[in-house]
Amino acid sequence: MQRNGTLYTILFAAMVCGVCSILVSGTSVLLKDRQKANMILDRQRQVLSVAGLIQPGEKVSADEVRASFADSIDPKIVTLATGAYDDTIAVETFDQRRAAKDAATSQAAPENPAKVLRLPNHALVYLVTQDGALDKIVLPIEGKGLWSTLYGYLALDKDANTIRGITFYEHAETPGLGGEIDNPRWKALWQGRKAFDDGWKPAVRVIKGQAGPPEESPHEVDGLSGATLTGRGVTNLVTFWLGENGFGPYLAQMRSVGS
Repeated sequence: MQRNGTLYTILFAAMVCGVCSILVSGTSVLLKDRQKANMILDRQRQVLSVAGLIQPGEKVSADEVRASFADSIDPKIVTLATGAYDDTIAVETFDQRRAAKDAATSQAAPENPAKVLRLPNHALVYLVTQDGALDKIVLPIEGKGLWSTLYGYLALDKDANTIRGITFYEHAETPGLGGEIDNPRWKALWQGRKAFDDGWKPAVRVIKGQAGPPEESPHEVDGLSGATLTGRGVTNLVTFWLGENGFGPYLAQMRSVGS
C-alpha cells in the first residue's frame, strides 16, 4: 500500500481516531469516581459557604470541608407537594437534577417566569445546626437567567423568612455583567432581607438601581449594572422556589413548628 495514497491516509486517520477515542473513553471511566467525589465536595463547600460556615476567600481543605459538613449539616429529602420529609429515599444517592428529568420521579411544572420545566417529586434540603438546634435552612434553587440556567442555594434563618445567604454554583452568564451574581459584595446584600411579605407571599426581588439597607428595604436587593435580565431571572427563580410549587409547603411547616 502506497503511503502517499488516499486509502493509506484514510486508514491511518481512522486508526489514530480509534486510538484517541479509546484513550479518552478509558480516561473518562477511570476518573468517573474522582469526578463524582469532586462534585459532591464542591456542593458541600457551596452549602457551607451560603450558610456562613465558610467565609469568602477562606482557604479550606477538602478534609475540613467534609468534617464541617458532617458536623453542622443535616441533609433531608422533602416531598415538594406536601412539605413532609421522606425517610425512604437515601440522601447519599439522591440526585435532584436527575430526578427532575425522569418522568417517573417528576412532573411538568406549571408555566412560570423562572422557566422551570419539570419539578422533581422530591428535593434535597440542608438543615444547618448549631449546638444540636436548627440554625438555618438551605434550599436548592434553579431557573433561567439571560443566557443559561442558574443553579444555586438560598439560605434562610430558622424563622423560614430571613435570608442569610445566596450563591450560584453553575451558570453561563456574561462575565462582568450577569456573572456578577458571583460577586461576594452583591451576594452579601441579600443577608437580612425578608423572603416573604406579611401575608407569606414571596416578596424579595432584585430591583433596578440601589436598595436601602434591610431595615429600610426588607424585600429589595440592588440590581446588577448592565444585567437587568439576569437580575430579573434571579428574582423569578427565587420567587418560584419560595412559592407553592416549590418549597412553599415545606417552609409553611417549618414556620408552624417553630412558632
